[in-house]
Order: sequence, then structure tokens, then C-alpha cells
Amino acid sequence: MTPDQKGQLRELPAVGDLLHHDTVRGWLDSAPRSSVVRALQRAVESLRGRILKGQCNHPVDADTVVLLAEDLLTEQREPALQRVINATGIVIHTGLGRAPLCEEAVEAIARAAGGYCNLEFDLDTGRRSDRLERIGQRLCRLTGAEGAMVVNNNAAATLLILQTLAKDREVIVSRGELVEIGGSYRLPDIMVAGGAVLREVGTTNRTHLSDYEAAISDRTAILMRVHASNYRVVGFTCRPPLEQIVELAHRHGLPVVDDLGSGALFDLARLNLPPEPCVADSLAAGTDLVCFSADKLLGGPQGGIIVGRRNLLDRIAANPLARCCRVDKLTLLALEATLQHYEDVDGAVRTVPVLAMLTEATDSLADRARTLCDRLQTALPDEHFYVCSDITYAGGGALPARELPTVVVQWRPATRTVESVAAALRHATVPVVARIREDAICFDLRTVRPEDYQDLIAAAASAAMAESRGLGTED
Repeated sequence: MTPDQKGQLRELPAVGDLLHHDTVRGWLDSAPRSSVVRALQRAVESLRGRILKGQCNHPVDADTVVLLAEDLLTEQREPALQRVINATGIVIHTGLGRAPLCEEAVEAIARAAGGYCNLEFDLDTGRRSDRLERIGQRLCRLTGAEGAMVVNNNAAATLLILQTLAKDREVIVSRGELVEIGGSYRLPDIMVAGGAVLREVGTTNRTHLSDYEAAISDRTAILMRVHASNYRVVGFTCRPPLEQIVELAHRHGLPVVDDLGSGALFDLARLNLPPEPCVADSLAAGTDLVCFSADKLLGGPQGGIIVGRRNLLDRIAANPLARCCRVDKLTLLALEATLQHYEDVDGAVRTVPVLAMLTEATDSLADRARTLCDRLQTALPDEHFYVCSDITYAGGGALPARELPTVVVQWRPATRTVESVAAALRHATVPVVARIREDAICFDLRTVRPEDYQDLIAAAASAAMAESRGLGTED
């Protein structure tokens, strides 16, 4: 430790002394003493850490500590979940809450959240009703299914299906479909939790219909197909058509379950997007049950949807675990408001944010990027901003490994590292999560919306000032 560092450490004021600072006494009028003490302690510890690392080249008097503590106190008052600007270009970003909701879904939640609603109450008869009846009817209309139910996510949907229909029996799955996705979700583990016995067939890259047929026995409960949500097997591959799997299963009196993961409610090819399995097509092929997520390509709130044969869904709904997986009023309100748009596919593309983002033309993105670039350059004339073409991905396991063309505004910081600027952006009043590419901060217009511009520019200005304030950021 250098003499200068020792001197800086001696200059750090004690928290007890800081409580008598004029500014801090003002905080005590509106904030709990424990919160103020905690903010001061964190500020002192942060500065001590920077001194020991040789990263503190400014005074460490009481005013400096109080200035840092003020930011920390504000942070403590913020809710754990905050609005952020997604500038990564990943449309269905699991870390950032997956699908943003459409305006109607947000309005529906706001109307009902502060009071009561007829969640399980029939206003005509005055009797108790089924919370899933209305949304189930809508899902049946949209998919052609006999029945439908909604649970809290697609993992729960898969678990319920397996626990209800295949407990202590075998489920036949292609070896190439034993997926693991983000958050340590592994299909074999779900099967174990559901009490089913995994019977894997074929190889990683090639599974034939004969592999399924050879595995069928009196212990078999289900033939299951699983969409490879976040990866692709390419090259020397083989996978029997769903219709053949269905015919084989039904010949042996067995149901077929199709886990689609993201789940598209219509053919994405009409939007010039890469193909993704469609729920209605799977049902039309004879699949008995299809499950998929509500908060991915569908663009709704977190939820898992099961559609298919009514007699099987009745059995699943009667499972005691179904109550553990049921959704609340806010989820149902948001999902119904989202599904209403799918009555008109063209309307859904315009109004469901996920679909609008995925389909916005690059010419439109470029126009918006130029506008944002000009505004950033005006606000920060000493920095350097450029409009560039780039690629991104849908995210959330949708359209796996398929590149989407996009347009970004690149910021090459004049004096600081991109890592320090990216950290400062994440600590802005409205945090901005960007990506780093080619030693530049990239603001991807595929997920940055016009209503985000003002807050993004403010965050960039704050990030540019972070070092000059001498406080840096905690990452």
C-alpha cells in the first residue's frame, strides 16, 4: 500500500460523523435511519475498495462520501424490478422480461389490479365459475383445439402432462430432442420430476420412425416430440414427419404430445421470417396435446398453454398439481388482451410488440437510427456516433440460430473504455442494456423504440459524465 493510499484511508470519515452532515440530516426527515446508515456504510466501503485498488484519484472528504451515498440511497428506494431500455436487439430477452406487453394488456392490468374482478364469478348466475373457461374458448377458436388450459409457464405445462399421463410409465423421445435451455431447464430432469420414465431413441442427428416403433411396449404412455428451441441440428439429419409419428402412436392407442417451446399461432413465413412450428398445424396433424409458452413468440405475459383433446385436458385439470401451477388474474387479463389481436393476424403484427419488432423493415430501422444518432451527437458533441448495419436474433428459444438483419447506432467513447460506459449506462436513472461489438457500444434499433429515445440519450449523457464526477459506477 502506498503512502498516498494510507493517507486517503485516514481521510475517510466515520459513519457516525457523517450522520451530522447537513445534507444527511435532511435525509433523516424523509427516510428511515437504518436506510441512511446503510447507504453511508456502502459509500464508505465502496471508496475504501477503490482506494485499495488504486482507482481513487479524487478527495475522499465528507462531501464526496455523501454525494455517493445519495445515489445509493436513491437506489435502495427503487423497486428490485425496474424499467430498462433493451438496446441489445434481442427481441425475446429472457433476462429483460421476455415479451413486452401490448398497450391493451397493460391497460387491462391497470384497470383490474387495484380492485376486484369476476375472476371466478359468473355475473349472470351469481355462482362460482371456472377462471380458465373464457380464455380457453378463445384459444380453441384460434388453434382449432377441442380444449385448452393455461398454467404459469411451459415447464409447468410439460410437468403436468407427464405427471398426469405418464407417471411410472415410459415416454419415448428422440435423443436429439432432449433439450436443455436457459435457467438450467433440462427435459430429462422434468421427466424425473413428473414421475415418467425417459425412453430415448435414435441418435443425436438421426431418428427414424422405426426407432419409435421398436421402443413401443406395454410400458409406453406417450410419444413426445420436442422443438429444439435454442439450437439446430444441421447436416446429415433425419426426423420423421409429425404425421407419421401420430399415425404410429394412434395405431398403438397412444397419445402424441408436441412441446413447441415458443409456439407460433400462425405461419411466420407470411411475415418473411424463418419457419417456426405452428400450433394449429401440429393439431391438424393429429397431435393430441400441444404445449407452448405465452411470453415468447405469442408476445403475452409469462404462462404455459396446453391445447388439444378435451378428455386429456380434463384429466390434467383434475390433477392436484394443476392448482399449484395456475395463473392469477393479471396474467389472464394480459393474455386475453394479447390473444384478441390474433383474431386479425395483420392487426397482431402491428400491435403485438414482439411481432412488430421482429418484422420491422431495415429501411425503417435505418431511418430511426439516423434520427437517434443525430440526437445523440447533438447532446454529446465530443463523442462519436455512427449508424451501421448488423445482425441480431429473436431470442427466447425462438427461431434458433437464425440471424435477423438490423441497424444499430454505434458509440465509440472518446476517452473511456466501452466496458466502463456500458456499466454506467446500466446504472442510469432509466438503465440501458446495450451490447458491445467491435469495441463500440451498440444501440440496436430493433428493440429500441421511439419512446425510449429521450431516456436513452439521458442515460448516455449520464454515462459520459460518470468519470468526470469522479465517482465511477459499481458494476
